[in-house]
Amino acid sequence: MAGESKNKKAVGLVGAIAIGIGGMVGGGIFAVLGEAVSLARKATPIAFLFSGIIALLTSYAYAKLSVRFQSRGGTVLFVDQAFGSNIASGSVNLMLWLSYLVTIALYAAAFASYAGTFFPQIHSSLFRHALISIAIVLPTLINLVSASFVSKSETAIVALKLLLLLVILGFSLPALASAPVTLPAPGAVPSIFMAGMVIFVAYEGFELIANASEEITNPERNLPLAFYISVVVVIVLYVLIGFVTVQAVPEAQLMRAKDYALAVAAKPALGQTGFVIVSVAALLATFSAINATIYGNARLGYFLARDGELPEIFDRQAWNEPVMGVVMTAAISLVIANAISLTEIAVIASASFLLIFALINASAFRLRKEIGGNGAVFVAGLLLCLAALVALLVQASSASPRAVPVFLAFIAVSVLFELLYGCRVRKCFLGRIFGQDQQDTSK
Repeated sequence: MAGESKNKKAVGLVGAIAIGIGGMVGGGIFAVLGEAVSLARKATPIAFLFSGIIALLTSYAYAKLSVRFQSRGGTVLFVDQAFGSNIASGSVNLMLWLSYLVTIALYAAAFASYAGTFFPQIHSSLFRHALISIAIVLPTLINLVSASFVSKSETAIVALKLLLLLVILGFSLPALASAPVTLPAPGAVPSIFMAGMVIFVAYEGFELIANASEEITNPERNLPLAFYISVVVVIVLYVLIGFVTVQAVPEAQLMRAKDYALAVAAKPALGQTGFVIVSVAALLATFSAINATIYGNARLGYFLARDGELPEIFDRQAWNEPVMGVVMTAAISLVIANAISLTEIAVIASASFLLIFALINASAFRLRKEIGGNGAVFVAGLLLCLAALVALLVQASSASPRAVPVFLAFIAVSVLFELLYGCRVRKCFLGRIFGQDQQDTSK
């Protein structure tokens, strides 16, 4: 396997950075910008900086783990290596699969919000649900008919998304250069931090670099650089977008149009043309993000089913593709997207990835002698993720009360499913939840 993966290494540093940036700058920024503005107001750029710092600390853990364990398994493999194949790791792996379902729902809800701007005369919840469903069903059909189209089209779509965002910044920033900047009051810090946690899902995606680690040339150098550069570039991009949004558009106007705030932010510099361009870019970005996430999550489901962590139905293929994984991913995402609001989806998605990234930092700390690195940085990443998760759940318990029970239900389902199915199939050791498993005779 080692020799085979060496022969297949074809992704350089630029390509690896593109994977990280493309994973983050998907539909997330279009979906959660309005949520950030509604909580942090003029301090929205600082909220993006808060959440970016947590992402950057976690990218350090991912970088160290990826260099040591170069595998398409990524997050799943790292948790298994640290804690063994047992209840804890199996539950986390299933939680990761569920988390990607929530991100699909988030992108679909954002797609519907921006698509709705082209039909201002229609104010029907049924019409919105139809747009949400279309945003999931069409990519599902693409994955079933021509999965290769997904991977081939992603690079071009990522480049186009970044180009459009840079055009907006290029036209907007000069006009705001002389405008007075309103600083947040000291008492606003808690709400700014809360906003950063709600929008944390916008940074989800850099971990995909780990899944491509087998194909990256000179991994000891390029993997860490790819993680750090991609996260830093996206932090700068998000902070600038947040600045342009809150400085260029009156707060009341942003509150009225928070579900498509980025399109509104383009109007002062580019007029209605800018609004339309951003709306089209949002449709393209969210649609392609759904496409790519269905593609990746179906393969994650296949990976988990092969290891006995999901039912065998996810292991079934047709046309050399995990067809049942695609169908199940789309079906559950459809239910989530149509059942809960955009704000609640954002909270659940951010909470899910904060929990997973906390466990990645814990994994890196546990394996620190094997992977190298500074244990204090791993602990800082772990504590910040946990503090952010607690703060997010406290805030959501009053602002989005349905989000917290759904998130807790995700954890309960993951643990119970692992207890009732995963551990029985893999014959893992129930007595040591966080210890190494007994020898798995199925491997």
